[in-house]
Amino acid sequence: MEYQIQLIPLALSFLSKITDKRIQQEIRKRIEKLKIGPDKQGKALSGKLKGYRSVRAVGQRYRIIYRVEEAQIIVIVIGVGIRKQGDKKDIYALLEKLINNE
Repeated sequence: MEYQIQLIPLALSFLSKITDKRIQQEIRKRIEKLKIGPDKQGKALSGKLKGYRSVRAVGQRYRIIYRVEEAQIIVIVIGVGIRKQGDKKDIYALLEKLINNE
């Protein structure tokens, strides 16, 4: 079964801020791979991001954060960015802050 992919405006914003077009293209290719078996890829997140999953893209540096809506057969990408543990620009830290404010 093939899933639909939906990038929320926040994810599109994160993606557009990546200035290297080659990296953007690699991330888009990785997102496309989520159409098949998205719940079997990456890892399940915990804490404030429980219910979301994360896959690596462009080597080990970038992360794609998403959730799978089984009933609608859709993958919702909520964020794309660099993993910088301990940095305020870390993709997980940014999303935790944004999700907490909702």
